[in-house]
Amino acid sequence: MTGTISRLPDLGWMLRPLTDIPGVRHAVVVSEDGLRLGHASAADLAGPVAELSVAEAESLAAASAALTMTGRSTAGLLFGSGAGVRQLMLESDHGFILFTSAGVGAQLGAATETDADVGLVAQQMQLLIVKIGSHLSSQPRDPVSPSS
Repeated sequence: MTGTISRLPDLGWMLRPLTDIPGVRHAVVVSEDGLRLGHASAADLAGPVAELSVAEAESLAAASAALTMTGRSTAGLLFGSGAGVRQLMLESDHGFILFTSAGVGAQLGAATETDADVGLVAQQMQLLIVKIGSHLSSQPRDPVSPSS
């Protein structure tokens, strides 16, 4: 059984204001089902991931979908089946990763350095969603054709 996937425009250019914040390394827009919709990296980065490649952004999209589903399951377990997840945050030895809902069926993610102002980053993510959230949404894939 196969379905068709509509080609989506790359939304990475919309993320530039987020990657201009000091300490923000990368930003991504992903669909809830794990597809990369766009990504951007800050200028002049050094380190193991100096620029997020398409392949890395696609892997991040898949990981985001898994995290989102885990978050929903956890929230449902603790607060009931209707509990949604608005934001997820991971703290690692090297920085923070934030994901937040960004329109219908989409997530906006940002990876930061350890010394980034995470509160400012989360606030700017929300402002970006208010400004361009309708462009960040991901519509459901086309229905599966029984003849495919």
